[in-house]
Amino acid sequence: MRKRKNIIKIAIDSPAAAGAGTQAKLVSKYYNLLHLDTGRCYRYVANIKISSPLKYNFRYIKKKIKKLRIKDLQNKKLLTDKVATAASIIAKDRKIRKLVHSFQLNCAYNPPLKYNGSCLDGRDITYKIIPDADLKFFITANLKTRALRRYKELKLLNKKIRYSDVLKSIKKRDKNDYSRKISPLKKTKDSVLINTTNLSKRACFLKIKKIIDKKINS
Repeated sequence: MRKRKNIIKIAIDSPAAAGAGTQAKLVSKYYNLLHLDTGRCYRYVANIKISSPLKYNFRYIKKKIKKLRIKDLQNKKLLTDKVATAASIIAKDRKIRKLVHSFQLNCAYNPPLKYNGSCLDGRDITYKIIPDADLKFFITANLKTRALRRYKELKLLNKKIRYSDVLKSIKKRDKNDYSRKISPLKKTKDSVLINTTNLSKRACFLKIKKIIDKKINS
């Protein structure tokens, strides 16, 4: 794989609905970085399994990942709770992870020339995808706060969704993410911990920006 030199690489890991995606977007926009929500890659595969179960097999997924583009990950169907739950299970598949990782690595190390670098958020970015990232963050928030955030997000897609169901789903996803044998969610020693429970989006961004600026200008 070809790697661009002298680019900024930012890695962000977090449990579901902690606000990492929002912050990754803000950081990417401010510093002109390619942003990839790596979890959406697994949601993309999960959506294929749900919508086209008869086509779902390794060869078909390999072909789809090879043609995958960032814009393909913007499909609103990927935001549903059903897809999210399926994605957390699919993420345990070694063969699928290998396919997805190749796409993620290319985004991280070889972003289009118009970008100054890359910013990826997910579950294993700081130690598996970009272990040599210039900056690493672990963004978290308490369970109820995360469930409420995801509930409000899903309400825009499904008016019948219940908070209790979302809370249950987040708990299940946490268990899957932290306990899976392959690339589990964990905070590395060199990752900066950011707790967003009592932080507004702007306050959180400014906190992260201060850390990035210090690193870039040092």
